[in-house]
Amino acid sequence: MTNTTASLDEALALRALQALETDPNLSQRALARELGVSLGKTNYCLRALMDKGLVKLQNFQHNPRKMRYAYLLTPQGLEEKTRMTWQFLRRKEAEYEALQAEIAELRRRTERLQRPSADLIREERDER
Repeated sequence: MTNTTASLDEALALRALQALETDPNLSQRALARELGVSLGKTNYCLRALMDKGLVKLQNFQHNPRKMRYAYLLTPQGLEEKTRMTWQFLRRKEAEYEALQAEIAELRRRTERLQRPSADLIREERDER
């Protein structure tokens, strides 16, 4: 693994693989817009994915616009995208469960804090 691929942001790589699987004819500029990153970062990401063998560049020789390319996912790229998707899903599920536990704890705390004031209001009302 090269330095380029070692430091590649996994979330960005996953989003790039997903976008390229949907539309391999995306230009780097269009991909950059879709990913919400600079053109330079998109180029860096694509080079890293190609270095890893996950994406290959295909030039359309018979296309009148000779500069058109397609970024095709390799079989290894499809496998890696699936693996990364599963990891992302597991991580998000764990975050979701932790967030649910935090919300439940905050609800318990606020209910305890509200009880004394509600009891105090009831007592004042009963005294009248």
